[in-house]
Amino acid sequence: MLAKVKSLGLNGINGYEVRVEVDINTGLPKFDTVGLPDTAIKESKERIRSAIKNSNLKFPLTKITVNLAPADTKKEGPIYDLPIAIALLVCVGEVNAEKSKEFSYIGELSLDGSICHINGVLPALITARSLGHKKIIIPFDNKVEASFIDGIEVYAFKTLSEIVAFLNNAESTVQPIEKQSFETIKQKHNSTNDFCYVKGQAYAKRAMEIAAAGGHNMLMIGPPGAGKTMLAKCLPTILPDLTFEEALEVTKIHSIAGILDSNDGIIFQRPFRSPHHTSTKIALTGGGAKAKPGEISLAHNGVLFLDELPEYNKQVLETLRQPLEDGVITISRLNSSIEYPASFMLIASMNPCPCGHYGSKTHQCRCTPTQIHKYLDKLSGPLMDRIDLHIEVDSITYEELKSNDKLEESSAEIKKRVNKARNKQLLRLKNSNHYCNAKLNSQEINKYCKLDSESEELISEAFNSLQLSARAYNRILKVARTIADLEDSEQITVNHLAEAISYRSLDKKYWV
Repeated sequence: MLAKVKSLGLNGINGYEVRVEVDINTGLPKFDTVGLPDTAIKESKERIRSAIKNSNLKFPLTKITVNLAPADTKKEGPIYDLPIAIALLVCVGEVNAEKSKEFSYIGELSLDGSICHINGVLPALITARSLGHKKIIIPFDNKVEASFIDGIEVYAFKTLSEIVAFLNNAESTVQPIEKQSFETIKQKHNSTNDFCYVKGQAYAKRAMEIAAAGGHNMLMIGPPGAGKTMLAKCLPTILPDLTFEEALEVTKIHSIAGILDSNDGIIFQRPFRSPHHTSTKIALTGGGAKAKPGEISLAHNGVLFLDELPEYNKQVLETLRQPLEDGVITISRLNSSIEYPASFMLIASMNPCPCGHYGSKTHQCRCTPTQIHKYLDKLSGPLMDRIDLHIEVDSITYEELKSNDKLEESSAEIKKRVNKARNKQLLRLKNSNHYCNAKLNSQEINKYCKLDSESEELISEAFNSLQLSARAYNRILKVARTIADLEDSEQITVNHLAEAISYRSLDKKYWV
C-alpha cells in the first residue's frame, strides 16, 4: 500500500514543500529511505519503529520504502520523523487516510512516542502559509513560537498517540493554538545598561547617538578601561524597537540556529552579539557541515560588537567586507548555496597600540613604531572605509568618575531623539526597501544629501587633505544627513558636514 503526506524542508531561512511517500510491500523486513536523506533521517527508522511500538500501534514487519520528494534536494534533520510515521500508519490502517491529507507534519520522535522540540518551526510555518497549506501539526514545545503566525491553523501535540486519536476522531475537540499579538505581549525587559551610568564621555555618547539614529558602523579607539565596552553595551538601549516584520526575520534566524528561547517564542529586542576574538571564520560568517547562520546573521537587525578588533584574525575580519556592503552573506556548498540576512550595525573597539597608551596624555607608551605599525596593520583600508564613525575615547578623570551629584542623560531621553530621527528617515524612504540613512544608495545620496556651495568647498578640502575614497565620501554624506535629521533640518548645513568629517579625521593619524 502507498501513502503520501505533506511536510516541509528548510534551505537557510527559506523553506520548501516536501512530499513524504511511504510504500509497504511483500518481502523480507527492510526499511529504506531515499531522496537524498542525511544521517539523521537514515537513522529515523529506529526512532519511528520504537515510537510506534511504544505507542501501542501497529508496525509492519515487511519491506518499507520511504521517498522524500523532490528527490534531487538534500534533506537534513530529524523533522521528518513525524510525517514518515504518519504515512506508515496510514499504510497499515491505523490512521484515517483522507483526514491525514488535510495536514502537513513536522516533528522529531522520541523512542517512547513523544514528540520533541525542533529547530526552524517559524520559517517552516511561514513557508507553509505561502504555499497554501491550511493546517499543520507541530511539536507541543514549539507552540509559543508558532502562535505569532496568522493565516494557518497550527495544532500542537505532545505524543504520537494523541495525533493518531485526533486524526481518527471526526468529532475531536482539539483546537488550533491560540494566536498572540506581538504588540500586546511585547516585553519591556529592564536592562542594567543605561547611558546614565556612563560618566563623562560626552563626545563618545554623541557619536553613539548618531550611529543609532542612522544605523551607522562605528569604531572606538582608546586606552584600556576608558569605557569602550560599556558604551557599546549601552547602544541597544537607544536603538528603535523592533517592528513585527523585523522581529520575524530575526526569530527565523535564531530558530534555525537552535538558540531561540522557547518560553518567549519570538525575539523582542534587537540582537547584541559579541563574539570572542578567537572566533573562527565559520563562527562569524556561518557555515559548517549544516551551513548554520554565523554571528553576523544572528546580529541581523541588531548590533555586532567586536571588542579588541586587532586581536581578531585578519582573514576573519576581511570576511566582513561583503556583508557590510550588501547586508547578506552567501554560503556556497557543493550542491547548494544558502543566503542568510546580515544587515547589522558593526560596533568595534580597540586600543591604539599593543600596550594601549599610544598618544595618551597620562601614560607612557612602551611600544616601538614597528610594533604599533604591525598592530594597526591587521585592519585593512577597505574594512576601515566601511566604518562610518571613527572616534577616540579618552580616559576619564577622577572628578568625572566621582561626580555622583551630576545626573547623566538617560538612554530613554536619547532614544526619543533617535526615534524622531528614524521616523524622518522612514517617511523619506517609504518607497524603498531600507529604513535608515546608512543604507542609502548612490541615487538616494544625490537626492537627499544635497550640499550648498560652502559645504561643497568644505568636503572638497577634506577629500584631498584626508585622502578619502569615493566610499568614504558617500559615508560622510550619510552621516551628515543623520546629524541633520537629529537637528530636524531638511538641509545639510556646513556645521552638520563638519561634524561628520570630524568622525573620519583619525584615519590620517592611524592608517594614512
